[in-house]
Amino acid sequence: MDVMLVVAIAGGVVVGAIAGILVWNSILSANKRSAKAIVATAGQQAADLRTGADRYAADTRSTADRQVGVERERQLVAAREDALGIKEAAVKEASRRRDEIDQAERRLANREAGVGELQERIRADERGLDQRRSELAKQDAAGVALHEALQRGHKELQGNLERIAVMTAEEAAREIRQQVEDEARTQAAAGARDIKEKARRDAEKDARRIISMATQRLAAEHTAETTVATVALPSDEMKGRIIGREGRNIRAFELATGVDVIIDDTPDSVGISCFDPIRREVARRALEALIADGRIHPGRVEELVTKTRAELDKQLVELGEQAAYELGVHGLHGEVIRLIGRMRYRTSYGQNLYEHSKEVSWIAGMMAAELHLDVMLARRGGLLHDIGKVLTHDHEGTHVQLGVEVCRKYGESAPVINCIEAHHDDVPHDSSESVLVQASDAISGSRPGARREAFESYMKRLTKLEEIASGYPGVEKTTVIQAGREVRVIVKPEQITDAAAQTLSETIARRIESELQYPGQIRVTVIRETRASDIAK
Repeated sequence: MDVMLVVAIAGGVVVGAIAGILVWNSILSANKRSAKAIVATAGQQAADLRTGADRYAADTRSTADRQVGVERERQLVAAREDALGIKEAAVKEASRRRDEIDQAERRLANREAGVGELQERIRADERGLDQRRSELAKQDAAGVALHEALQRGHKELQGNLERIAVMTAEEAAREIRQQVEDEARTQAAAGARDIKEKARRDAEKDARRIISMATQRLAAEHTAETTVATVALPSDEMKGRIIGREGRNIRAFELATGVDVIIDDTPDSVGISCFDPIRREVARRALEALIADGRIHPGRVEELVTKTRAELDKQLVELGEQAAYELGVHGLHGEVIRLIGRMRYRTSYGQNLYEHSKEVSWIAGMMAAELHLDVMLARRGGLLHDIGKVLTHDHEGTHVQLGVEVCRKYGESAPVINCIEAHHDDVPHDSSESVLVQASDAISGSRPGARREAFESYMKRLTKLEEIASGYPGVEKTTVIQAGREVRVIVKPEQITDAAAQTLSETIARRIESELQYPGQIRVTVIRETRASDIAK
């Protein structure tokens, strides 16, 4: 009401001022400046009045707002206190509920643990029952098998009695004699098998000890050599000089050495091909000397080839003497020593013959020492057992025949000759040292990495092993395993008995020994399997 009154008063004042101005304007029209001044004064007064009225109205509103704010703040504080009280009550209730839930969970976990223990006891009881059922089933099966065997024996006995009942006394005696002979033969075969197995175990034990000791004390390197030697050149220009004008240098070289010189696109090298390792070595050394000398012409070629051949012959004698000195073998003829040196440039199945012969000599000597035999005879026989192989390029005959001839020619004794002649079973062994030489040769040749074998000969040997084992009646299947080291023969159980299986393995092994040449040993295993089956209806 106060605000409206002020506004009404202000409006009345303004209206009165305007009316006064109009009156004065009509009265004092001549003096316009004075009228304007009066109007301006009246406007200023009106503005002042309006400003005062606005300020009063603002002060009045501020007071009312402050009163409203205080009341609202009081209400908010009361509301916060109520909310805090409700929250504290809710927290206490939630804590109480959590405690109740924890207690319930602990009770439930205890019950589950008890149930788990009970289930484990039940499963253990079930396993015991299953095992008992299995044992009872096995006992039932054994009882059924025994019952069936008794029935078969009863039927067989009844059949025999019926058959004997219609026989004459002579036929019955013959039948009984045949049964006794069969039973005695079976028992004899079983006894022989036991005795042989015991002897084999004892012999294998001693043999393993002796052979292991000998091979462990010997460490030899094995290298594979080929029929082609390679000579390095300082540059490809040297190939033209080796060939010479119109090929006269290379023709003179090949004629003087007896080799083939291979000159192709291989950079900085030429090849020398020859099956005779001595010629190949002479050619290699002569060509290297020509390249180093630089004077390559037919006259110089012949001169260096002759010189190189003489140097190599001297070196061969030195190699033979060195081998004999290392092994303690004395009294060898000079030509035999030279042949031993030639073994340095001869290979057998990729194995160096010089190192192989020394290795055989060492192994044979070590085993002879363990067995208290003649060590020097075993070493001498081992060193000379393959000496004939260096003569096979120039003479007709096997290396055994050539070795026997040359050693007999140069005065070797009969026991040494027998070591050479019998190491491939061409003749019987006359001494234990001869057997040791043969065993040492097999050990050296069968060591991993010692020899290389052509794929064709390897496949032929496997095929021959299968043919030998499959050629006997009652053999169902033959398999060669372990790279030809074992032959497994599966026989028909209704045709081959246990005793006959043992005899068959021995027969196959002896035939393999007589018909095949091979390094190491070949095991023959005869498998006789009996299966019993029935049908449940």
